[in-house]
Amino acid sequence: MTPGSGFSSCCLTPRLQTPQLLLWCVTCHAVLCSLVQPGLEGRARLVHLLSNRSNQEQGYCETEARLDSSLDFWTLSSENLIAVLPVDPVKENYVRKVKNCIFSIAFPTPFKSRVHLVAVSKEVLEDILDLDLSVSETDAFIQLVSGEKIVFGSIPLTHRYGGHQFGIWADQLGDGRAHLLGIYRNRQGEKWELQLKGSGKTPYSRNGDGRAVLRSSVREFLCSEAMHYLGIPTSRAASLVVSDDEVWRDQFYNGNIVKERGAVVLRVAKSWFRIGSLEILAHYGELDLLRSLLDFIIQEHFPSVNVQEPNRYVDFFSIVVSETAQLIALWMSVGFAHDFVPNTSDDERRYKIGNQANIGMFNLNKLLQALNPLLDRGQKHLAAQILEGYPVLYYTRFTELFKAKLGLLGERKGDGDLIAFLLHLMEKTEADFTMTFRQLSEITQSQLQELNIPQQFWALKMISKHQLFPAWVSQYLLRLKSNINDSDSERRKRMTTVNPKYVLKNWMAESAVQKAERNDFSEVHLLQQILQHPFQKHSAAEKAGYSSPPPAWAEGLRVSCSS
Repeated sequence: MTPGSGFSSCCLTPRLQTPQLLLWCVTCHAVLCSLVQPGLEGRARLVHLLSNRSNQEQGYCETEARLDSSLDFWTLSSENLIAVLPVDPVKENYVRKVKNCIFSIAFPTPFKSRVHLVAVSKEVLEDILDLDLSVSETDAFIQLVSGEKIVFGSIPLTHRYGGHQFGIWADQLGDGRAHLLGIYRNRQGEKWELQLKGSGKTPYSRNGDGRAVLRSSVREFLCSEAMHYLGIPTSRAASLVVSDDEVWRDQFYNGNIVKERGAVVLRVAKSWFRIGSLEILAHYGELDLLRSLLDFIIQEHFPSVNVQEPNRYVDFFSIVVSETAQLIALWMSVGFAHDFVPNTSDDERRYKIGNQANIGMFNLNKLLQALNPLLDRGQKHLAAQILEGYPVLYYTRFTELFKAKLGLLGERKGDGDLIAFLLHLMEKTEADFTMTFRQLSEITQSQLQELNIPQQFWALKMISKHQLFPAWVSQYLLRLKSNINDSDSERRKRMTTVNPKYVLKNWMAESAVQKAERNDFSEVHLLQQILQHPFQKHSAAEKAGYSSPPPAWAEGLRVSCSS
């Protein structure tokens, strides 16, 4: 079965609204203050405080509030983080083992060559960052999003975390090429953390150069936004810039080192904390710090958990388990593979699409191990029971989502079998995931009953070659008859709202990357536009073949973890 999307979106928020512990990714104050003129500092702080006070008085109801047309008084703050969480006392930026802290201060390293703005998300700028799109045309914006300069209030931080890679404890990982610029509180009262990726070396860079290349940055920018418009929780991408700085990469780890171009993505999320943020503290026995970080995360991102409650860590774990099951079920419902497909770095196929739920269980088990030093015997037992319930939570949500994709209403015995039967046929015939469900949304029941599959439904025609397809169709049509107060037109209308026509498939991104490497960013912009409306038919998308069978050249397409 061909997944509908094969992109690495290294950090994905595991719940729709509040808890923001990032489950995946296994992908100096004094100096700064001395650089700010006292008069400007006071003025900027006053404007920021008045703005916040005004927003609070209005209850953040003015969605049509005036957007900032410049960055002159647009500010970030790191105080919420460093006032509570300890910072590495070593200020020099060199690779080292870091202990007893959450962050290290490290400034981005500007590119040596001229930087070009490749893409920008209008929605992120306007709806999240309160910036008018015209700001993206200014030198100040490009300097900010490329790491050349920082805005007032920013204390660039790099996060210390650990984790597992391919199932093996990798010890200290950390932000090896990312810089947390600070927190922005927008006019709706939401807090968003801004992070540059590919912005230079940090204490956590290990043997890396701190850079990201254009090909992986294009993929991340497009996939982040594509996932958002599919309604799936994700970090967002505000901008993408590229330089002419040389970055050397062995893409397939075969000794073939090639020169590529450095790029930076400005990413935003409610938080960049992850399971590894807790694992590293538990691993080194920094339990007071583990408790402080957990309480901070709960206080900031899990409002339904009482931070004074003795069982707060169990309550926190319960929510993360539930939302992890929800998130991975959502991934599966659109054929999204968290890691690249096919990934030449994953010889054991550990992160293949069908194994994602199991990897979720693995990650949750590691989270529980990190929490255990803070739990008493009874709490450990309760948390273990919660973890045991993960498969049921996942399968329940998975079934709900796929029933909607098939237009099934109500509860009927055998729904799970009907779904599994179809997925089996898709796998055996190597059918296109996205277009199979989309074409089931468009074909009529009479066409299905007659097994008369029109040529334009090419994905269904592929499945129809399987000898068991007529049996599945019979079961499906029989099940549709049990839908109460439903019609075929209503079924099709309903299904087209949950089955996208366009997703970011690997070959589409690769095509955009190849053009981008020749300084042609037209397909990046085209994909960005189309993926904002994945359920609607676009003439430009049809012309580009985005709902057609993949081109022949894509059959041997390979990608890797190299970025």
